[in-house]
Amino acid sequence: MENADVVTECIEGMVDTYPGLQYLDGFPNIKVVLRADVSGSTYDKVAVISGGGSGHEPAHAGYVGEGMLTAAVCGDIFTSPPIDSILAAIRAVTGPMGCLLIVKNYTGDRLNFGLAAEEAKAEGYLVEMVIVGDDCALPPARGVGRRGLAGTILVHKVAGAAAAAGLSLADVTAEAKHASEVVGTMGVAFSVCTLPGHFPSDHIGPGLMELGLGIHGEPGADVADLQPADVVVSHVLKQILSTETQYVPIRRGNRVVLMINGLGATTVMELMIASGKAVPLLQLEHGLAVDRVYTGVFMTSLDMAGFSISLMRADHIILQRLDAPTKAPSWPVGTEGTYGIKLNMFNYSKFGAEINTQLLSQPQELSEQGRIIEAAIEAAANALINSRHQLNEWDHKVGDGDCGTTMFRGATAVLEDMKKCYPLNDVARTINEIGTSIRRVMGGTSGILYEILCKAAYTNLKGSPEVTSKHLAKALEAAIAAVSKYGGASSGHRTMLDALIPAAAALNEGLDAGDDPVTSFVLSAEAAWRGAELTKNMQAQAGRSSYVPAEILVSAPDPGAMAAATWYRAAALAVESKLRLIQIE
Repeated sequence: MENADVVTECIEGMVDTYPGLQYLDGFPNIKVVLRADVSGSTYDKVAVISGGGSGHEPAHAGYVGEGMLTAAVCGDIFTSPPIDSILAAIRAVTGPMGCLLIVKNYTGDRLNFGLAAEEAKAEGYLVEMVIVGDDCALPPARGVGRRGLAGTILVHKVAGAAAAAGLSLADVTAEAKHASEVVGTMGVAFSVCTLPGHFPSDHIGPGLMELGLGIHGEPGADVADLQPADVVVSHVLKQILSTETQYVPIRRGNRVVLMINGLGATTVMELMIASGKAVPLLQLEHGLAVDRVYTGVFMTSLDMAGFSISLMRADHIILQRLDAPTKAPSWPVGTEGTYGIKLNMFNYSKFGAEINTQLLSQPQELSEQGRIIEAAIEAAANALINSRHQLNEWDHKVGDGDCGTTMFRGATAVLEDMKKCYPLNDVARTINEIGTSIRRVMGGTSGILYEILCKAAYTNLKGSPEVTSKHLAKALEAAIAAVSKYGGASSGHRTMLDALIPAAAALNEGLDAGDDPVTSFVLSAEAAWRGAELTKNMQAQAGRSSYVPAEILVSAPDPGAMAAATWYRAAALAVESKLRLIQIE
């Protein structure tokens, strides 16, 4: 079968499968798939067009639909579409709001789409173009630019959602360009693709894999022996996040979107295994909060065996665009959400059903210590709930405005779960369960940092036969050290540690001097509050506030530090009050 016949018949099958798609008049000479509900003369939103050589299905025609692409231009196998087809697509779907072309960084695509854009401008159309080069496999010195890979699909979604929201051409272009600048991709191939009518190639060879092989079979960065999935995924992530090449502006503490893409002959099982390896590596090794995970087949290379990993730095606008509804048939559904760190999960086959039952039920009768812990948790959670609006107000000035909402979600979940399943007579396991509650509902950087805080404290406490105030002080120090290690922040960086570090120091000072433990706890809470308020005078060194000018930062304390001081102080005062009541009883 000829290449042209393959592409034509593929488009016919796609249009028959999805009623929302149609092909343009002039088919099959003009191979353009477009939305069936759009007419250029009346379309009142920015049109978003992409395309390229065929053989990468479902890209790009599979992403045509409301909320994503308005049209896709299809070339022959691995061949840039002709200028006449691109121009026909522009004419067919572009209304008075104009048109954005999203183009992968290959010479043929750049030239053909670029010339079509210029011709369309000469005809009076408003046209802009964004070029996506997300390849992270090759060093900057090789070639004239980075190749366009699966990260392009994320750019499609951002641009399509922005256009559907009614933004202007300039704003849609700006969002697409920003998205293209914060995404990086690298692929690994275990076999090369087979062109229609050709015999399979043994280019890579048995027992080998090629790192960075292009989606048209272009040479990669290296050929190596096959390795286990975790080793391969770790290598790819390190390459994408390399501080030497600096291909993507992703740093420890950032939020990211992860895409695991099958290249054509890779099973869903294998792709899910890659996802399962990537998420904890990103969280623990690279200190990143994984906000979305997309696993599936997005941009293939015919029947190539292998996969690619794409990482995009996330912010609230990008997440809003990715979560926006779309009718594009190949965009995945059910992916909204955040991904918590998974540590210290019990192996039920090893520990048995007895421990499982204990984990999921509250003690029938609380000990004195259990009643104090219950009071402290309840007070801390309610304090955060009541501080929701104030925390959001501060965060609107210096961050993305959702600190209070995030803390509210975590605190509400903690209160609900405490009534059902916290083993309150066991301090260590209760702290562990708080971390589990946080993992379930809290997203972003704060969620992962609080989970690390709880897990590290639990790990420090779990071997102690009896938990004393000094044990708790050491657990707090260990938890602070873990947050600093994985989050990359320390004292003076304008983070929650600026509340917790003074608190730990004051607590240890009081206990070492032989002071009453409860008094030491209350005094350490005052130190936490003072430390949080002092963040007003600090220049942020970590987190989203690090991008905010100093003159704005002085208008508000760090919301994360104030949140930490809020729950810490509430817990300390509750312990003091509860102990006084118990003594009266």
